[in-house]
Amino acid sequence: MTQPHIEQAMPKIVGKSVRVVDHEGLTIDECAGNVATQQDTLSIARVRVESPTSEPWLTLHYDEWICVTKGFIELHSPEGGILTVKEGETVFVAKGERFRPIFPQGGVEYIPVCLPAFRPDRCIREEELGEVSKKLTELHGTQAEINRADYADVEKLYHMCQKALWEECVAEKKAYFPPTFEKDGMFTHATAVAERLITTANHFYTDVQGDWVCLELSRSALFRLGIDTVFEEAKPVGETDTSDSWDWV
Repeated sequence: MTQPHIEQAMPKIVGKSVRVVDHEGLTIDECAGNVATQQDTLSIARVRVESPTSEPWLTLHYDEWICVTKGFIELHSPEGGILTVKEGETVFVAKGERFRPIFPQGGVEYIPVCLPAFRPDRCIREEELGEVSKKLTELHGTQAEINRADYADVEKLYHMCQKALWEECVAEKKAYFPPTFEKDGMFTHATAVAERLITTANHFYTDVQGDWVCLELSRSALFRLGIDTVFEEAKPVGETDTSDSWDWV
């Protein structure tokens, strides 16, 4: 009796390291992310700091893990606290946290892992646009420019939600995530154009039983909670692809 042949997923090369910054003793080689692998789910990089320096105050709109592989980094908090992250240690910086990295000594190397992936518009730097920021914005420019310029005045967003799922979250006072949240790269889909909701529903959700509700979201309120809004072309929902006729953002 022969066993049926089962196709198994194989590892695959998804990209290669790209040097995104090389400026005055600071080098950043992105291994995965929007530049190196054209993926927004997460980013991984290798950073080398040759001379003592400091970053401006930062507020991240992603979670970041910083793994120090050589030297040490000081992370300053607005309250005056200083956390020293030594060689071999990993520190977690939560989305929405304001902090300032200081490098008292050179020869520092570390690996930042960001979820979702790093983009300049997700890293708020309290400084004038310097050479490093200009280079990163140039490499990530398309998406950053879309979010900052073309949609700067958009405030209201609309999201379709299964009524039963929403009422369950409200009753139990727990965070709401759509069923395809993880499959969709940790994103909740929404639109700034309410008129598109019916077309979207008929394309993606005709096989889902039950009533639906439409949630009106405030973009500025989401931002204050550390939730970033990304304007991009229409994306698949779960296993269902978009319509070929859609050219929406």
